[in-house]
Amino acid sequence: MRCPFCKSDDTKVTDSRATDDGKAIRRRRECQSCSRRFTTYEMVEEVPLVVIKKTGSRELFDRNKILNGLLRACNKRMVTRHQLDDVVLRVERNIRNTLAQEVTSEKIGEMVLEELKNIDEVAYIRFASVYRQFADLDSFMAELNYLMGNKGKKENT
Repeated sequence: MRCPFCKSDDTKVTDSRATDDGKAIRRRRECQSCSRRFTTYEMVEEVPLVVIKKTGSRELFDRNKILNGLLRACNKRMVTRHQLDDVVLRVERNIRNTLAQEVTSEKIGEMVLEELKNIDEVAYIRFASVYRQFADLDSFMAELNYLMGNKGKKENT
């Protein structure tokens, strides 16, 4: 590692530990030439995810878009911010575990709905109404019947 002060390549690590969130390693270094200390961080470089929109356009994956949609769907519901952060984390992890560099917005929406179904049914319907763009009452009722059918299956097991 090159010293940011004297530009020497001769540095040594004096301390190494994980950051609080566990996503990086903090290394305290000392330059052998000028004896000054500095800190570096080492983290995994993730391949950028590209989302393919319904229109066919592509954009970089933005976890905040999912979180904002969830916040709107869960407005005035008994769902904590921690639960929503966990949903976003699980969805992003599932996408990255597929090792695909591109994912459709439809796939992301389905993953979010699957997570919401287990947290809050009203939030699920709210999210589905925007995501699936219900055109009429019949499509809305079909989604409600689907949700009620799955609820009955869960209670029977």
